[in-house]
Amino acid sequence: MSESVSQTKPKKVPSTLERVVETFIFRSRWLLAPFFIGLLVAVVILLLKFFKYLYSMALNTFTASNQELLVGILTLVDTALLAGLLLIIIFSGYENFVSKLNIDNHEDRPVWMGKVGFSGLKMKLISAIVAISAVELLKVFISSANHSTDELLWKVLIHVTFVVSGVLFALTDYINSKTTNH
Repeated sequence: MSESVSQTKPKKVPSTLERVVETFIFRSRWLLAPFFIGLLVAVVILLLKFFKYLYSMALNTFTASNQELLVGILTLVDTALLAGLLLIIIFSGYENFVSKLNIDNHEDRPVWMGKVGFSGLKMKLISAIVAISAVELLKVFISSANHSTDELLWKVLIHVTFVVSGVLFALTDYINSKTTNH
């Protein structure tokens, strides 16, 4: 008759000091909340800038050239992309590092919210940065007469750097997804 003896380790009971330190560290995540609130203020500032620029464009509609209007529209697109990027950072950062947003299943809740991990956030960020860079580059090309060749070259190099970085991030994530966790 063989007896099977369970070889489980007894659970370590944390000391009071350890519990206090761990609780303090866990609650310290709320130190990030003011950063996200500050980013919300930045979105409001961008909104004010957007409407100021839109108002200025409206006043100059009949006197501005097509090129100036196109650059103005691209500036509005650029501002909207930046605001969207900030919202992605705010939502994902808050949910990943501070606390879940308790908005239940609100019909307007973005599909990706609550599902974007650090890797997904990184890809959304680099995609938005590349899009913003592309809009900026397009604005420079449209008004290339106002820019030096060196400035054009630097903007192209910066944009290519963002694109290459994005591809490398995606490649790194792909390779990481194919490896087994140890």
